[in-house]
Amino acid sequence: MAGLIRKSLDSPDETRPFEDGKGQLELVNLEGGPVGRATFEPGWQWSKHVKPIAGTESCQAAHLGYFVSGRMKVVMDDGEEMDYGPGDVGVMAPGHDAWIVGDEPCVVIDWQGFADYAKR
Repeated sequence: MAGLIRKSLDSPDETRPFEDGKGQLELVNLEGGPVGRATFEPGWQWSKHVKPIAGTESCQAAHLGYFVSGRMKVVMDDGEEMDYGPGDVGVMAPGHDAWIVGDEPCVVIDWQGFADYAKR
């Protein structure tokens, strides 16, 4: 293993678009797993723009992410809900829906939940 590694989300190893042009996921693959930057456009909702790709009733990825910009509401299958925005670190268990709040794109860096997210 190299002592230093540098990858850039501006030159990702893989890009996965969401349905209807509502954003994309950019991934860099590291030995410890992928790191992703997702851009969710205004109007994006998991149940509309990723569910058709995932084929599950709710998002089954566990997320550990940092919110760079924009706002997102996450609602767990059991009804628990939370809003996230710039500067927040979010931990989300599997079993949720989410959508963008407002008219600004939401950018999230995730270290845990994007390995299979929106993978066709």
